Amino acid sequence: MFFQLKTYLPTAALAFLIFYFGFHALTGDRGLLLAQQRREMFTEKQAELAQLRAERADLETRARLLRDESLSADLLEERAHVLLGFADPRDYVIRIAPERG
Repeated sequence: MFFQLKTYLPTAALAFLIFYFGFHALTGDRGLLLAQQRREMFTEKQAELAQLRAERADLETRARLLRDESLSADLLEERAHVLLGFADPRDYVIRIAPERG
């Protein structure tokens, strides 16, 4: 009986390998069934990247305005108010209690 099954062993092994790789091609981390999820994540990451680039451009502009050769008086005054905690007598100050979490 073993001699009769011996002829089918290579075919069974090949069928098992085809099934194994086919199953993982469909359901694995990078499988075909998760393609839509990867596209959605890619779109989210692109939006996050665009937001971070805009934030970086804003920070670079603010940093450029604080350099000695192109000092912005308004930005300098704003930073002094924030860092020192002082306000102009003509300013309206609204205090907000920090959220406790």
